[in-house]
Amino acid sequence: MDLQKKYDQLREYDLKAELAGGKERIDKQHNSGKKTARERLMQLLDPGTFNEIDKLVTHHNHNFGMNEKKILGDGVVSGYGKINDRLVYVFAQDFTVFGGSLSRSNANKIIKVQNLALKMGAPLIGLNDSGGARIQEGVESLAGYADIFYNNVIASGVIPQISVILGPCAGGAVYSPALTDYIFMVNEKSHMFVTGPEVIKTVTHEEVTKEELGGAHTHSTKSGVAHFTGTDEEQVIMMVRELLSFIPSNNLEDPPLKSSIDPLDRKVEQLQNLVPADPNKPYNMHEIIQSVIDDNHFLEVQPDYARNIIVGFARFAGHPVGIVANQPAHLAGVLDINSSVKAARFVRFCDAFNLPLVTFVDVPGFLPGSTQEFGGIIKHGAKLLYAFSEATVPKITIITRKAYGGAYDVMSSKHIGGDMNFAYPTAEIAVMGPEGAINILYKNSLSEEQKVAAVEEYRANFANPYRAASLGYIDEIIQPEDTRIKIIGAIEMTRNKRKTNPPKKHGNIPL
Repeated sequence: MDLQKKYDQLREYDLKAELAGGKERIDKQHNSGKKTARERLMQLLDPGTFNEIDKLVTHHNHNFGMNEKKILGDGVVSGYGKINDRLVYVFAQDFTVFGGSLSRSNANKIIKVQNLALKMGAPLIGLNDSGGARIQEGVESLAGYADIFYNNVIASGVIPQISVILGPCAGGAVYSPALTDYIFMVNEKSHMFVTGPEVIKTVTHEEVTKEELGGAHTHSTKSGVAHFTGTDEEQVIMMVRELLSFIPSNNLEDPPLKSSIDPLDRKVEQLQNLVPADPNKPYNMHEIIQSVIDDNHFLEVQPDYARNIIVGFARFAGHPVGIVANQPAHLAGVLDINSSVKAARFVRFCDAFNLPLVTFVDVPGFLPGSTQEFGGIIKHGAKLLYAFSEATVPKITIITRKAYGGAYDVMSSKHIGGDMNFAYPTAEIAVMGPEGAINILYKNSLSEEQKVAAVEEYRANFANPYRAASLGYIDEIIQPEDTRIKIIGAIEMTRNKRKTNPPKKHGNIPL
């Protein structure tokens, strides 16, 4: 065979691999409103940076006539490229090849990029669109899943892992995304569930649609499984690129610095009137966050789940931070099971990847009631307490209004390692609100007039930041308009913070 024939043969193989399941199946994918695996990768990565690995891999199964059906690439496209000029590793399941089902061979392709990402200290992004395990391969396919899960766990906290659900993801397949740091879903196109509607109907006789059971809306509002959702694939893929702009490539790097023209000494005068004098009046914590961060750019995580707490990424003086904030505009900002778990996981991510934590506090306590107690609020609230206590990154806390009871302790207080703890003059730091305190202290022995007077006296003595400041629990009481200046100063001051917890294999977080 002459040289030209050898080169032509390679081109032929390349074209075959790129055609994947064939034109008919590609058209079907497009007609259902979905892109192909390669098209998705081209959109995700910087132009011209994708390098494919294992393009010519095929499966090795001979059962059920599969030896007659071999397609180059075998249902997953894998490799590496760049996002915003930074190295990332990627794999994209190809629904046009055997429904994107997982074979031993394409599991090996995913495992290879997982190992490379871990070795090179670069993020790993998986684009999921698969019918699940390849039934023809039996336990080999299941073994492939388990190997992937194992790698997810080993890489956790070392490199960022991102899962983008762009089609079905069912059965055992959901556990790899569940082990990664962030899950993205597309409205009405993505579905995740351990058991599908047909199985549920057979076992429990419950009738439920795919969308109700495991759609993006369900997982972003009810279960909390999804962190980000978008209206279409393009939007979701752009959100992945945005997320990566805030986080480092691995746990040994600092988050990426971005230049900003937002002045460091900018006062925010509207904050002087934002927190109402009446402690029972709500206000929107987003207004404080948006007004003090760089360029109003806030990437909120899980915005539609447990809305009584806000978590997300922002920048101060170009440096990325994680923000945790009670939301008095929703359920008065109380801590409950869902908000505690949502915030705890976010805090642990930020701590793993060197993002300082800025916490805005306005919390009246934990949500009372038998539903919360039976659901394990003690255990779940302890997760947030554990996460903040364990975190060794810089921790800056601003108490804007209420900080009552155990919830004051939990929200990155000085006592659990807050580096700089600020309070507004409107802050109320006490065991509980004045009315509740007087009811307990005097056990209904006061007349109505005496009670009103006692409540006012309690409010004057305890519902303020001055007692905490006199004990050194608050480092500084600040004017609200200076919030941005004080946070930037504190982040600058804590930049070289070095703190390590006692050596141990790992703690036993209350799960």
